[in-house]
Amino acid sequence: MTTNVAIIGLGIMGIRMLQHMRNHKEFNPNYLWDPSPIACEKAIKQDSESKIMKNADEAIEKADLVYLACPPTVRKTYALKTVEMGKALFMEKPFGVNIQDSKNFIEKLQNYDVPIAVNFTQAGGIALKDLLDSKNNGDMGEMLGVDIIVTYSSWPRQWQKEADWLRFKKEGGMTREVISHFLFFTERVVGPLRVKWAHTSYPADPLLCETAVLAKLENKDGLLVNIFASIGGVQPDRQEFTIKGSKKSRKVAEFYKDSVSVGENFIPLREEPKDPRAVSLKSQLDHLELKINNKPNSLATIDEAFRVQELVEEILSKT
Repeated sequence: MTTNVAIIGLGIMGIRMLQHMRNHKEFNPNYLWDPSPIACEKAIKQDSESKIMKNADEAIEKADLVYLACPPTVRKTYALKTVEMGKALFMEKPFGVNIQDSKNFIEKLQNYDVPIAVNFTQAGGIALKDLLDSKNNGDMGEMLGVDIIVTYSSWPRQWQKEADWLRFKKEGGMTREVISHFLFFTERVVGPLRVKWAHTSYPADPLLCETAVLAKLENKDGLLVNIFASIGGVQPDRQEFTIKGSKKSRKVAEFYKDSVSVGENFIPLREEPKDPRAVSLKSQLDHLELKINNKPNSLATIDEAFRVQELVEEILSKT
């Protein structure tokens, strides 16, 4: 049997998930809601099989699984409504922007015996699995550190312009949206991290999000994770992190370009897919299918997602 899905929030991620869920044999994303009539109209034009519900509650009631792609400040309300109704929950990160509020939120979620996962897009991908296998079998040698580099000419990026909230300090910014993914990946490889030092730069307008981040984190063994991120200048987007080993190092760029070095140039480990996003989302949905059927899976847990949120908010507070 397929799983009936409600999608709350029909912006960039909601529309993207609608498309890929429709192409997956397990999911029927039939019930949609967004407070914006324009967003609803756009969704129906893309997927005429789905229906716009009168409100979020109606969409949740119809579904077996609820996917939340709405901004952080409203996720709590819809998430709690979902689990109270006994529905499975799949949500974007972060849980919010206030750590104590998010902690209280998670404690409430943990009272419900329903499948809950957070959408860190690399969790079910081949790059993370292959890198963990390489590390665990000793192929990389001793772990020596991690370097995370993120640079953009502007923020939000061109394809994100419709999500205007991403440019504001309150909920948006590249640290919450992008660096968080790399921190999740890094913790899967080297374990929990703590912020050792950070400096975050903001523009003169106090409402706008960060423009640069320098940070140094470490795991329990003192292994260092360095972050360099900046916005500005005519340049292509750069999103990459390198896991450094004494025998081999691995680099993942643009979320899917997986390569290895033994001291020379990094060499791609596999042919790049024609549609990397489709491959990544298909993998996430395969693991989501496992999750809602209570089978082993690689999706991010709420505990992992909260740890990342704590790191992100601490980094953003260091000015």
